Amino acid sequence: MTDSTFHTLEAALADDHFPEVDLMLRRGRHIGRDDGTAYDYLVDAQSLLESFYRRFGCELVQQSDGYFYLLPSGDRLGRRQLSAGEMLVGQTLALLYLDPATLQHGGVLPREALLQRLSGLLGTDALVRTLSPRKRKYDERIAAETVRTQVGEALRRLSELGFVDVLDEARLRLRPALMRFAEPVRGLSDPNVALERLVARGEVLLGEANGDENGADDDATEGEEPAP
Repeated sequence: MTDSTFHTLEAALADDHFPEVDLMLRRGRHIGRDDGTAYDYLVDAQSLLESFYRRFGCELVQQSDGYFYLLPSGDRLGRRQLSAGEMLVGQTLALLYLDPATLQHGGVLPREALLQRLSGLLGTDALVRTLSPRKRKYDERIAAETVRTQVGEALRRLSELGFVDVLDEARLRLRPALMRFAEPVRGLSDPNVALERLVARGEVLLGEANGDENGADDDATEGEEPAP
């Protein structure tokens, strides 16, 4: 970037924003416009930081949807794993993010809308078994509470990674980084329908981060999260 504030890598690394932003990226956080000055810093220092992170075997990726993340191109920093349940929740949130009704509400929706969409796509039995794959039997009387608890844990993890903001016990704010979960269906004539079928079949993919693109099964297939 020719108009960057930073003329050298040393200057970019000396900036007060670098330590926090670096830790966020290495922990798998997706940094978007909602993150304010952290995002502005990455836009400003992008060309310098790209070469910096390549030395660690990572690509600093900027998506047109308005967010940055680190994508390991080797194994020097390793890769984190998202569980099948977390992937399922992420893909369902991506479906809700693409829904015009969500846009009308500024990306904010009730947590109950997520639970209803999950149940509608998979049914209670398949949903419980995906979220708690090691439970071969479950009590139908507590199935709803099991789903609610597991979805809450998935949301906490996805929030840490910058996919969603948990505003309170009842509301979520969906972030553009959720479009990573829609990568497998981008470019299709009807990506919403294609993603919905993907979720309903239990095929958990995270775009370019998932190297082998295996579908999920009852033994908790995991998707790779691009972070050390």
